[in-house]
Amino acid sequence: MPLSPIVLIPARMQATRLPGKPLATIAGLPMIVHVLRRAEEAGVGPVAVACAEAEIADAVRAAGGSAVLTDPALPSGSDRCFAALSALDPEGRHDVVVNLQGDLPTLDPTAIRAVLEPLRDPACDIGTLVVPIRDRAEAEASHVVKAAVVFREGERIAPAPYFSRLPVPFGEGPLWHHVGIYAWRRAALARFVSLPPSPLEQRERLEQLRAIEAGMRILCIRMEGAPFGVDTPEDLARARAILEGRGSA
Repeated sequence: MPLSPIVLIPARMQATRLPGKPLATIAGLPMIVHVLRRAEEAGVGPVAVACAEAEIADAVRAAGGSAVLTDPALPSGSDRCFAALSALDPEGRHDVVVNLQGDLPTLDPTAIRAVLEPLRDPACDIGTLVVPIRDRAEAEASHVVKAAVVFREGERIAPAPYFSRLPVPFGEGPLWHHVGIYAWRRAALARFVSLPPSPLEQRERLEQLRAIEAGMRILCIRMEGAPFGVDTPEDLARARAILEGRGSA
């Protein structure tokens, strides 16, 4: 049965290292609009921004995009996506929700198409992306989330029983950097947001562990290059250099 995805981009103005990040101007457009454009270019389904503040919604709508205001007190992007989904699609026409971070202005749209592939397996609740870890510094950095996944020869998709900020699994072999783009089955997302934070989620500070502790199955698809996320002023300068250099809009 064909999937019917919707892409939702949670966005809020509060960011510890780069306040006001969604509206930071890059090549003449707010960053959130660049992410919106990348999602539209993927062509997998309708796209909307799940906003915590009216100024983000105004910027998205001024660029011709769809925006939904959500409660600023919602605790996570997943909660924000579910709130927007409930407002946009109360009839349940869309059975898959792609949760796309709003700080990936240089994202290759093929990554959005790829994250849907694991859901071709009916036993998969959540699809997500991983890329190879290239060096020791990346492996040991706590802000780089690692997926404990093993791909057999020729495999592109494999289950992840655990995620950590530590370099897991232990021992010889490749390590995988988790990219926080998710394709949720609608029922899985609805169940997830109804659950309290789980013990491992709170300990590792990784939301996806709540899903695993609740028995949900996460499948990872491997890609070669990690999308570039904007978290600091230095990242923003880099994104400007990339997008202004190629004239992206």
